[in-house]
Amino acid sequence: MSVLIAIAVYSTIENKKDECLRKTLEGLRNTVDFSRHDLGLSINGHTEETGKIINEYHDIIDLIVWNRENLGTAEAINQIWKDRKPGQHCIKMDDDILIHEAGWVDKLVEVVTLDPTIGQAGLKRKDCIETPWHPDEYYRSELKMLPHTPGHPWVIVEQASHVMGSCVLHSADLLKKVGYLCQPRQYGWDDVLMSARSIGAGFKNVFLPQINIDHIDHGQTPYQGWKERVAMQDLHNINTMIYEYKNGIRNVFYNPFEATVTT
Repeated sequence: MSVLIAIAVYSTIENKKDECLRKTLEGLRNTVDFSRHDLGLSINGHTEETGKIINEYHDIIDLIVWNRENLGTAEAINQIWKDRKPGQHCIKMDDDILIHEAGWVDKLVEVVTLDPTIGQAGLKRKDCIETPWHPDEYYRSELKMLPHTPGHPWVIVEQASHVMGSCVLHSADLLKKVGYLCQPRQYGWDDVLMSARSIGAGFKNVFLPQINIDHIDHGQTPYQGWKERVAMQDLHNINTMIYEYKNGIRNVFYNPFEATVTT
């Protein structure tokens, strides 16, 4: 099963993200079989160095979209996802994630194949706080064993309310029901809202926490403060939207490429 990996790239002189992008692409080159899977980059911002890095990794990149402005994370990813093949799963991945284990894409595909009611299967950053013993119900997760065939490895996943969007596979079945990513502003909440939309559409969200990944942007530039300020501007609306998505009050389907969009 072919998977389309989409990365929203936002590199500027100020945020110093070019080196993160290089490490992310190197990790992908070392761990993904690109004779079977596809990679697209949606460029929200770039420097001269960004172009050089993209040229270095042209052998693994299938599609590049140069956006005229910063569309935000969700809409940038959507520019790649709109070209997905029929029945193709899609991965939303950040431009500052280093993955160490080969074959991780196929393991995510295995998860949604073994249990088609799983809409999102994500890799788990080390700073995530979901655990089976967390006192807050929203962050309390549950370890589950997927359907098993004798002679095949056992697969255990961590079911959670919210799967952080740093590297998440969205099944073709889920995307058929919910369409595309959406977020109130340029940054923040797209993963939270997609997790709620997944649940509202009747799917489950899981981590595959045993795969080792690193978030390599340490957030030591003014860019981090900008992201936090933008995300916080809609904080008062997010909980309402989550509730409405999960309880069928708000339409989970979103397609920005249609003339009329209902969210």
